[in-house]
Amino acid sequence: MYIYNVTSNVSDAVHDTWIVWMKEEHIPQVLSVGTFYQAKLTRVLVEEDMGGKTYSVQYRAKTREALDTYYSEFAELLRTEAFKKFGENVLAFRTELEIIDEYSVTKQ
Repeated sequence: MYIYNVTSNVSDAVHDTWIVWMKEEHIPQVLSVGTFYQAKLTRVLVEEDMGGKTYSVQYRAKTREALDTYYSEFAELLRTEAFKKFGENVLAFRTELEIIDEYSVTKQ
């Protein structure tokens, strides 16, 4: 399995609009293309020197092929849409992670 992580620093000027857009439009739209089966929106708990607030969205894909399909068929359009809406008020970088193993604690 794979995680496609998008970390975004969001300026205070667009923060409230951006967070609503992410929850109600963007994340559901990304999931609707069918290449990811889950997404988690998290806030990074570090204050940035540049100001604003930083968030991470972690999209999970079951296969490398699904992630590649996202890149080849959907990523550019969705990134362009976000840039048109928020411009330089949102600075994002992307990371790919491969899940090697997962662990959890169960109550006894």
